[in-house]
Amino acid sequence: MQSFLRAPIVVSALLALVATTASAQEVRRAILVPAQPQRSAGDFIRKQDPPRISTRLLETANSENTRLQVSLSKQRVYLILTTTEEIVIDSPISSGKRGHSTPKGSYKILQKNKDHRSSIYGDFVDRSGRVVRRGVSTRIDSAPSGTRYVGAPMRWFMRLTNDGVGLHTGILPGYPASHGCIRLPEEIAALIFSKVKIGTPAVVAD
Repeated sequence: MQSFLRAPIVVSALLALVATTASAQEVRRAILVPAQPQRSAGDFIRKQDPPRISTRLLETANSENTRLQVSLSKQRVYLILTTTEEIVIDSPISSGKRGHSTPKGSYKILQKNKDHRSSIYGDFVDRSGRVVRRGVSTRIDSAPSGTRYVGAPMRWFMRLTNDGVGLHTGILPGYPASHGCIRLPEEIAALIFSKVKIGTPAVVAD
């Protein structure tokens, strides 16, 4: 009973003690409101809807009757039938991050390469193939003595611009994260690759 009566006194003393650094309201909140568990980085990543494929339309889609539409705001790519404007494939993407934004515009596929490698981003490896420096840029990094540059893999590459922007397989964290290219899930990249040709129209827009 005695310790119970002391509780208000202890709280009042604590409020007076910290009055110089915080308001009484802030102190009461700190005392009465339990601390919230710390959130992981994954909690802040917006989960993207999975790819959607129309098996009915996929059977009729080919390199002569398809086009690509990329939505940067929705972080989606669409393979569309030009004959009916129906969506054959609707898939999540990861486009260029801030400072490396994917350029908007109307393009045509300029090149197709199943096993393309980047000429700008990659690793420096030694003679035995061991990675010495990872995630380098040939624009700003110099290879240490005894090493060579190996470009990052960009499987199922479909080039849109002469300076290297295109669609290819890559990691999709749920937000724009690339150096300008449009990353796709592996199975979607391979499927789109099989349904387009050099010259297929592609529009990148908000």
